Amino acid sequence: MRVKVTSALVGCLLAGSVYAEEPATESPALWGSPTVDHGACCKTLGEVRSNIDRLDREIVHLIAERSHYVHEAARFKANPAQVEAPERAEAVVRKAMATAEQEGLSPKIAEATYRAMIRAFIDYEQDIFSAAAAAGKAPKRK
Repeated sequence: MRVKVTSALVGCLLAGSVYAEEPATESPALWGSPTVDHGACCKTLGEVRSNIDRLDREIVHLIAERSHYVHEAARFKANPAQVEAPERAEAVVRKAMATAEQEGLSPKIAEATYRAMIRAFIDYEQDIFSAAAAAGKAPKRK
């Protein structure tokens, strides 16, 4: 039985990879016209990826900056239950979705991104609060 399950799992994994492949990065686009930067970008997938990498560095920089404020926010919480702040989290998600729509981004992408980010930051802030409480620097009560 174990061999059958393992064989089936390996088969599924291999089958999934049969359909995944890396496209050429220096070839011209196969269809459509450039739309970014008024058509000035992008002539190759490599150029697209280079710009995505540039933006990713900026995004990570901003997330790191956000983390400093999340760390700071923990000092204002009386107990670990206040870290969740569900009303605030929902307000942040709604605001991100509205901003996304104004900027031409799908609100669904903004919602999924922000929900994942907020969840990660809640976990991060819980860890900060727990470490501070263990060190006697924050209240331990719930």
